[in-house]
Amino acid sequence: LAAPTVLVDSAGELVFPGGAEVGMWRVDFLLRGSDEACSEPLRVLMKFGPRWPAELPLVRVRGLKRFAMLTQEQRLPSAFYERLAAGRCTREGAEEEGVAPWSLEKVLRGVRAFLLDPVQYLGLDAAAEDDKDAKRIRTWVRDVQRLNAQRGEVISSYAAIAKYPELFRAPVSMRPEWFEPAVLEAHRQGTAEAWRAALTEHIPGKLFSMSLFSDAFCDMLVEEIFAFYATGLPAQRPNSMNNYGIILGDIGLEPLIDALQAFLQPMGHALFPGPGSAWDGHHCFVVRYREGEDLGLDMHTDDSDVTVNVCLGLDFTGAGLQFCGIIGAPDHRHHRFTYKHQKGRCVVHLGQYRHGADDISSGERLNLVLWNHSSTYRSSRWFREPAYAQESGPPDPVCLSYTHDRDYGVFKPYPAGKEAFQRRGWCPPPQAEYDVFRPDHGLFDGPAE
Repeated sequence: LAAPTVLVDSAGELVFPGGAEVGMWRVDFLLRGSDEACSEPLRVLMKFGPRWPAELPLVRVRGLKRFAMLTQEQRLPSAFYERLAAGRCTREGAEEEGVAPWSLEKVLRGVRAFLLDPVQYLGLDAAAEDDKDAKRIRTWVRDVQRLNAQRGEVISSYAAIAKYPELFRAPVSMRPEWFEPAVLEAHRQGTAEAWRAALTEHIPGKLFSMSLFSDAFCDMLVEEIFAFYATGLPAQRPNSMNNYGIILGDIGLEPLIDALQAFLQPMGHALFPGPGSAWDGHHCFVVRYREGEDLGLDMHTDDSDVTVNVCLGLDFTGAGLQFCGIIGAPDHRHHRFTYKHQKGRCVVHLGQYRHGADDISSGERLNLVLWNHSSTYRSSRWFREPAYAQESGPPDPVCLSYTHDRDYGVFKPYPAGKEAFQRRGWCPPPQAEYDVFRPDHGLFDGPAE
């Protein structure tokens, strides 16, 4: 139970309240049970307004388990609230018209019932077989149940043979020996000043790094990851750019990542108020680079509000991390800093920062990447209506992306095997082109239109 650190007003602006006097409360629940909805601990976030219980809380399901009819942000749909409101009874002794008798227990029971069977909860179970809405929802339910069962099978299979069971317990107890002393001290003090003292600032206000994990904990994680690789169990890749990575929540490490995110949340709010505030979701994965597999990573931005990228080892040379500018800024594609990975050390940046990994020269590198998400920030105008300024000039070659940039071929040839990306780029958008911009397809197809 906590007062929120950030709110969004009716105009979509971020507001940073001073404390509990705002009348808003954020409550995290952990539901357990033997049914499909709660077969593993289910985390539910509720945001209560000042008019509770006359007004229902906003409900968001956290975690990687999937349920039918949730929005992209894992929020319950409007149909859930409409049905819950329609089923209310008169509260004994209530005289004020329109006062709803909702209790916390009733809302939680409604959430559970909806997640278990939205067709029944919405009263569509008696609908005809050819009813399009009911048919669509039934199919949706079957699909997510199948995906959840596949994921659950992998988790349970690996849990029985895990090298370090303490990493998989829920809830995880974060052990002091897993962290560097300066980070532990910053966490103990819990102030913005303490966190900043533990950090190195590479680009003022935008790019930071710090020693996070102990060598022993890095080694423990690497052993566990390679043990999972050795099983041959199926693993979903984290994104289209990393062909050999693993989503850690899909092998049973979601409780560990939940705890790590909570541990780092004060740092995020101190460095980046807004995108670093009120984290309530994450995407966490391991990436692997070595000869014969992925060597590096094209320039890109992350689907993250704040990214924490930790090097776990191993022995390697090369593989620098190049940072350019914030997407939409005039210097978006101008080089700003080259970061060199060190075992146990993390780099912290906004997801909107354009960056890319140089090819590894020798050896092998593993990194744990934590993308932190804030649904509050993502509902704000800052996120939904980002500004995009005209680029100040031609890009620095190191900042070019063959995946995204329309002028890549003007400055360098496409890498072998990547020629098909020509003409697929979007950056810069037409209104943000620098004064002498020309798309690279003009080099081969005659004058640009």
